Amino acid sequence: MNSGIIADATEQMATLPHDLQKQVLNFIKDLKLSSGSGVAGKNLLKYAGLITPDDLQVMSEVIETD
Repeated sequence: MNSGIIADATEQMATLPHDLQKQVLNFIKDLKLSSGSGVAGKNLLKYAGLITPDDLQVMSEVIETD
């Protein structure tokens, strides 16, 4: 961890209005979530075929409407 970068980011963030500070914080949290922490696909193969085609269709429709 580079404390210089953290200190600089903190200093810059402190000058922002509260609503932008919240946006920056949310962005950081989103980056943390998307940083490759997950399960390898080969570890999920045992679940292949467990969801019925009808349920998959319902899920697809819900995703498309959101």
